[in-house]
Amino acid sequence: METRAGDPGAFAQFDLSRVDSPAFVVDAARLRANLAVLADVRDRAGIKVLAALKAFSMWKVAPIVGRYLDGVCTSGLWEALLAAEHYQGEIATYCAAYKAEDMPEILRLSDHVIFNSPGQYDRFKAEIANARTRGESFDIGLRINPLHAEGEVPRYDPCAPHSRLGFPVDQLVPEHFEGVSGLHFHTLCEQDFQPLERTWQALEPRIAPYFGQLKWLNFGGGHHITRADYQRDDLVAFLRDVKARTGCEIYLEPGEAVALDAGILVGTVLDTHWNGMQLAITDISATCHMPDVIEAPYRPAMLGEFPIDEYEDGGEGPAPVRLGGPSCLAGDVIGDYRLPVPTEPGARFAFLDQAHYSMVKTTTFNGVPLPSIWLWDSETDDLEKVRTFSYEDFRDRLS
Repeated sequence: METRAGDPGAFAQFDLSRVDSPAFVVDAARLRANLAVLADVRDRAGIKVLAALKAFSMWKVAPIVGRYLDGVCTSGLWEALLAAEHYQGEIATYCAAYKAEDMPEILRLSDHVIFNSPGQYDRFKAEIANARTRGESFDIGLRINPLHAEGEVPRYDPCAPHSRLGFPVDQLVPEHFEGVSGLHFHTLCEQDFQPLERTWQALEPRIAPYFGQLKWLNFGGGHHITRADYQRDDLVAFLRDVKARTGCEIYLEPGEAVALDAGILVGTVLDTHWNGMQLAITDISATCHMPDVIEAPYRPAMLGEFPIDEYEDGGEGPAPVRLGGPSCLAGDVIGDYRLPVPTEPGARFAFLDQAHYSMVKTTTFNGVPLPSIWLWDSETDDLEKVRTFSYEDFRDRLS
């Protein structure tokens, strides 16, 4: 999988020795810039934009998010609780399958409760009626599968064959819309405008008969709106047209776009040796700190890595070094890099674009420590340590 992010931005001037290691550092200024772009699209298109907590849920910056967007989308009870406690605006909750014991709280906390299938919605109708009798206000949505694949990697494609995510659109019948206010689909991953447009062209004829009874359509996430080369004017025109044609309120749920290029993960070389090539063991673990490196897989960009195509004398520059983590997993390998610093114990380095989907996925496998979390403002140079994690955090996850 090729990531098109990795802009160092203000981090090009950040002194990595200012923080401990490993550490996530989030730039509040870049976060504000991303949110301003999203808010501009929202305002020009006349839609609503929700931040996806599944991608970036650093609630320290919830007040910043609240100043720009209309609310958040959550993936179940715990994220809904986090949203209600720290974030402003609407809360839209979708889960592939809800547990019965969670539903009363989810209905109380959420403005939109989205089900993965009509059957699941039917099973909770009595609970929904009871909640409304108690005076709770929310509407019901249904996630659909457009049956139009645009994903680059099957495991990240909700329209891959036999996908469990969303109800196949070709199985929809009028009875499924009883009590349903909106439809949700989420089929993209780090993609441009055109895949969304093609998805809608495939989907619209199938759901057009129901436009008159729907209040909203939620186009989910995966939109790389804040990337510099994203086709934002095309997106705005498209959204305005869809809203006019359907009569529905339109929602987008960007996750990665909120924090795109807004954070780095700082690490340290712990040891080096040779086994057919130069090897370095670091305090950053792919499996513990950046699992998408293994799962996608993909190669994260490194801050200041030597660009091998820019040597005037035609030389190759420093030899590549294979970086891996301290865990026992043989496959705990991040990738091969030409480091901007000498490959020796104590050397600091950083990976770019690590605010989203890395912070939320960290684990303590092997007792590998979790990275600390820092908030930096590149406009003021204010630097704050938000959170560190101790042995007790590791211990208390076990028994």
